[in-house]
Amino acid sequence: MADFTFNIEEKIVVLSENNKGWTKELNLVSYNGRPAKYDIREWSPDHKSMGKGVTLTEEELGKIIQ
Repeated sequence: MADFTFNIEEKIVVLSENNKGWTKELNLVSYNGRPAKYDIREWSPDHKSMGKGVTLTEEELGKIIQ
């Protein structure tokens, strides 16, 4: 299995937190060294584990927030 890397380049907003401390966040994240995209997903308190989410380009996010 290939290595999987990620880097949270900018934390934008915490949308919610569940009773186990996981937070749903909007961040700017780079995956496997690629250019960062806007990312909405749940993160563990230490940000080492993540849940399923969605990534959006700047153009896609712009269409949502028009």
